[in-house]
Amino acid sequence: MAQDNAASRRTTPALALAALGIVYGDLGTSPLYTMQTVVNDAGGHVDPHLALGILSLIFWTLIITISLKYCVFVMRADNHGEGGILALMSLIGRNSSEKGRFLVYCGLFGAALIYGDGIITPAISVLSALGGVDVATNVLDPYIMPLAVVILVALFAAQRYGTAKIGGLFGPVMLVWFIVIGLLGIVGILHHPQVLMAANPYFGYSLLATKGWASFVVLGGVFLASTGGEAMYADMGHIGRNPIRSSWFFIVLPACLLNYAGETALMFGPMKAGDNPFFLLVPGWALYPVVALSVVATIIASQAIITGSYSLTRQAMQLGWFPGLHINQTSDREYGQIYVPFVNWIMMTLTVLLTITFQTSDRLAGAYGTAVSTTMLLTTALLYAAMRERWGWSNLRAIPIAGLFLVVDLAFFGANLLKIAAGGWVPLTFGAVIFASMITWRRGTTLLRVQLTKLTEESKPFLAKLVAGQITRVPGTAIFLSRSSAPVPPLMTRHVAQFGVLPETAVSLMIKFEEIPRVGTSERVQVDKVADGIWHLTVRFGFVEVPNLALALRQAQEKGCPVDPDKALYFGGRDDVVCSKTKAGLAMWQRLMFGFMYRNSIHTVDRFSLSPKQVVEIGRQLEV
Repeated sequence: MAQDNAASRRTTPALALAALGIVYGDLGTSPLYTMQTVVNDAGGHVDPHLALGILSLIFWTLIITISLKYCVFVMRADNHGEGGILALMSLIGRNSSEKGRFLVYCGLFGAALIYGDGIITPAISVLSALGGVDVATNVLDPYIMPLAVVILVALFAAQRYGTAKIGGLFGPVMLVWFIVIGLLGIVGILHHPQVLMAANPYFGYSLLATKGWASFVVLGGVFLASTGGEAMYADMGHIGRNPIRSSWFFIVLPACLLNYAGETALMFGPMKAGDNPFFLLVPGWALYPVVALSVVATIIASQAIITGSYSLTRQAMQLGWFPGLHINQTSDREYGQIYVPFVNWIMMTLTVLLTITFQTSDRLAGAYGTAVSTTMLLTTALLYAAMRERWGWSNLRAIPIAGLFLVVDLAFFGANLLKIAAGGWVPLTFGAVIFASMITWRRGTTLLRVQLTKLTEESKPFLAKLVAGQITRVPGTAIFLSRSSAPVPPLMTRHVAQFGVLPETAVSLMIKFEEIPRVGTSERVQVDKVADGIWHLTVRFGFVEVPNLALALRQAQEKGCPVDPDKALYFGGRDDVVCSKTKAGLAMWQRLMFGFMYRNSIHTVDRFSLSPKQVVEIGRQLEV
């Protein structure tokens, strides 16, 4: 299939460069704050043996978690070429069994936590980059936090214009970044080549064994080296797995390991508590240029998580887990270039609040990692299900591999639980709110469909009246937007009851979003003739597609349905949610949440880019 070819496309210099700019911003800027966080967690003073243990843990974390888990196995589990935890959930969580529901909840909670990561990544990245001036002078310390706020506000405010024009610069800038951090690392290694011994896993094991439970604190900092791994999977459909893998193994991994090794080499000499090893590697003459470059690199990293949140929102909406929101397409060439105003301003507000509250990157590091480690743990659970259900692996083959990843993920998950009191509760709470919203929205819309089904049953005599000539037909075309597969939707019968007439061409249109990324052109529209002048259309879109209703209706014309989308009048329901009198309804808190989301979700006219002059909305009361 063409979709699979997109994920498996061959590596070219252009795609490899694009991967650097789109995928590796977060992973690539982790050296700015990871080692500083680990040193602080270790008490501020690190001897050479402990330094080798820390570097060994970072080395094997990048090998096992990123190189093996994500590059080799997770990226193999594509959903028709698309990646990301929601795509993986849709791939394996399609049954209604207890196991199926558990997998769905794993995917949803993991996706919700990505929003938590999204409000912290821009703050910690920009604060870390600006903090580099501390190496040269303390005079600018009072201005670092306000300047970070200005940069973040400007970044979020610029989202409405899209990244199509400046996106081409992301790859080259990140290539320069990786070259610079690699060279800085080499300089540090030349002073103390013995740091290369850290490739021996004994040093990491020795640290864990001698420190005991205290090693969990260090593991929480070490984990920061792997944040951004989910982006490799999420962006697979856009870039392709081969360019992402090639960029990792030939550019990103070597540059990051060299830099971490160079930072570790500094620990063989005297270091002051609170020093950032990354900027200590930089020669005095290059400090300000490197700080400037790091600020640009962190903006690129922040841009990646912001646009990723937009894409995740669209997927959740079209899979039926999130209410309709305004989505603006910012590019006429790339479907992934979108802007979601509501998500943008919520993320900006929370990111700025975090920046003002924590003020420095080392304080914010306590809040970072809890959401990401939980998402990675849930991804492993879904990966095991994919091994068994999609790849047909036996337990003898799947358990050792998934078990290795599970042990590592559980260790990092447990280590990050220690950060909850230090700020880790922030992304977890935000993620929990998003998760509750998703579950509530799905439950509420399911109850609405049940009510609509009851209304549909009352429309059965409609066709008999039509055949008997009891319904007056008038010139024109009416398209009734329906959530039901019934050939005669409640909106059509209600229209006739209110106005006493039915247009000569009446179309019942159901729009369905499938659990696959894209729907082929030949499968887009299904046309069924119900009666003389009455048609039922089913239009299908994939969960990453931007719905183009006018184009779909023109395809229906080609299949024999006499509908002109430019001259038709569209009828849609605008339902008012009221309290159900049965116990099968929503709980009070869910009813309040669902009612708020339903009232504020976008209208049909906005969702499918219809002209307001062609749309009539009919109000109804439905119980939930």
